[in-house]
Amino acid sequence: MARIVPMFNATSFSSNSVRLVALHAPLSSSAVAPAARFAPSPRSGLCSAPRAIHHEQLFGIKTSRLMRKANCIKASASGNMAQASTTISKEEAFEWVKKDNRRMLHVVYRVGDLERTIKFYTECLGMKLLRKRDIPEEKYTNAFLGYGPEDSHFVVELTYNYGVDQYDIGSGFGHFGIAVEDVAKTVDLIKAKGGKVTREPGPVKGGKTVIAFIEDPDGYKFELLERGPTPEPLCQVMLRVGDLDRSINFHEKAFGMELLRKRDNPEYKYTVAMMGYGPEDKNTVLELTYNYGVTEYDKGNAYAQIAIGTDDVYKTAEAIKLHGGKITREPGPLPGINTKITACLDPDGWKTVFVDNIDFAKELE
Repeated sequence: MARIVPMFNATSFSSNSVRLVALHAPLSSSAVAPAARFAPSPRSGLCSAPRAIHHEQLFGIKTSRLMRKANCIKASASGNMAQASTTISKEEAFEWVKKDNRRMLHVVYRVGDLERTIKFYTECLGMKLLRKRDIPEEKYTNAFLGYGPEDSHFVVELTYNYGVDQYDIGSGFGHFGIAVEDVAKTVDLIKAKGGKVTREPGPVKGGKTVIAFIEDPDGYKFELLERGPTPEPLCQVMLRVGDLDRSINFHEKAFGMELLRKRDNPEYKYTVAMMGYGPEDKNTVLELTYNYGVTEYDKGNAYAQIAIGTDDVYKTAEAIKLHGGKITREPGPLPGINTKITACLDPDGWKTVFVDNIDFAKELE
């Protein structure tokens, strides 16, 4: 969905794509929001934001119902009354979020040599090139790769910006996870193709699962996990966070994810939490990692975002606001193609784009 183009403060939209601007300079968490500006064309100004919609209209909360509940709370006058209304809105929003039809669609990141990366992913990791699009007028190319069609599988969206052959991955991005039936055999293949292995096959520390780590030509790390056949081989995206409990709460309440498991490793001073929209053996999950005492990370300018499908971007944006997320692109249709999206930052500054499910299906057609 989201394409990253080497432009400043403006984008243009073709009839079948969604594009997000990305600055070539390293992006700090405070600079992410200005990096995504939306406009009908490079020459025109920013498109206007959709009109404000009250929480009651979005989630079907009647004012009288709010007041009745608020009046039941023993509090002094207006301040606590407003707080009660907000609390009820959060509850209603969370109820809707849990019922929303959500799926992780793709992950977007930048590479310095697109053909080299495609060759590595197809020959060494067994991915398929699903589609490729060159946009010469905007000087970038996209390639989508994965283990199945985009309408049912999580895929990677690679972005090559003309003339940019190197990016800073930073310290916040961790790795992608790929489930394979034989880690040792996969590692031998990668070595034969000239790939870089950073951790030889063997049991994970403190466990029995056989894993290995490799790096692609741009330095992105991939964890190979030995598992039986799975419908979703591209199974993990690992990001580091500064407050794990805060991040878990946000992803549960604002994103509607489920905490699948949590594991503390005091010997190695880190804790991980697996979150997603279904069991790990059948769905891609988000792996959040907290390293003891580390509250901030450099995000670099290589990794971009994850896209998630939703039935309603307007309700999604409101739920995100209510639970402390920062909206960087107000919900609404994109000029030219009418695909509805909204974009946000989580409490750690990681970006996520939510895409209307019906509109996304139409784009793939």
